[in-house]
Amino acid sequence: MKKLIAFVILLSFGLSYGQKDSINLNLRKDSDRDFWQKFTYDLGNMAGGMGYAYTRPLYWKKKDFANLGYVAAGTAALYVIDDNVDNWANGWRNDVPRWLTNYGNDIGSPNNNFMLTGAVYLTGLFTENPKLRRTGVLLISSAAASGLLQQVSKRIIGRARPRIDVGKSSFDPFHIDRVFNYDSFPSGHTMLGFTNAYAIAKHFESPWIKAGLYTIGSIPGIARIIDRFHWISDVAFSTAISIFIVEAIDRFLDTKYDQKYNDQRFKKKVVWNLQVTPQSFGVTMNF
Repeated sequence: MKKLIAFVILLSFGLSYGQKDSINLNLRKDSDRDFWQKFTYDLGNMAGGMGYAYTRPLYWKKKDFANLGYVAAGTAALYVIDDNVDNWANGWRNDVPRWLTNYGNDIGSPNNNFMLTGAVYLTGLFTENPKLRRTGVLLISSAAASGLLQQVSKRIIGRARPRIDVGKSSFDPFHIDRVFNYDSFPSGHTMLGFTNAYAIAKHFESPWIKAGLYTIGSIPGIARIIDRFHWISDVAFSTAISIFIVEAIDRFLDTKYDQKYNDQRFKKKVVWNLQVTPQSFGVTMNF
């Protein structure tokens, strides 16, 4: 948490610095900025993207509130069966290869995540690749936004983890300090892992490549269920929030960078739908 707060403060400094000549920088083409101007401009956009994502609910319309209702209904439906899914998983937990769950736990950790996203950004910055640089900005700002959100939420909600065997309905809420084993909702590993996959998938037109990346991005959430760190409702809700954050920040960055890779022609090819029936619950991707 301390590292994340320090990172957010760094972004704030970058935003403050960039504002000194933000008008001139925004009017320039990206190719006209020098190395330091690009760096400070990107830091400002990382902070600005976080703020944009957090303030989007203030501008929601009827359709947006309907989507929120679908997510809430889906999370509530999964909450009902959380214990059942946890008990059902006991029958196959030991059959899952350990390397797979280790990968999920490692790639979703904050330290490894920011090393990966930072490497993507710095590679784009030093090689003067605007597409890769913008991807790094999207990855870092999305990860920072989701990371800060889940850290605050854990302290407010205080939901017990499955592994301490006190049930899905045990809560110890409203703590300034994080309470160990009462920090299940939402899942930080899920949010960071799927945020990366969803952001990277925006590079590709092929729905099959997108589906493959989404599958890889789902591994951290599955691993956390297998190791009983999280309930399935934690993971599902966190995945939905990840999509929202990436989409919001990506739209913000569209106004800041010439390089765009989420053309509307391609965006409409992949549609997410939440399906809730008396017999089942699921998320489908249509393309």
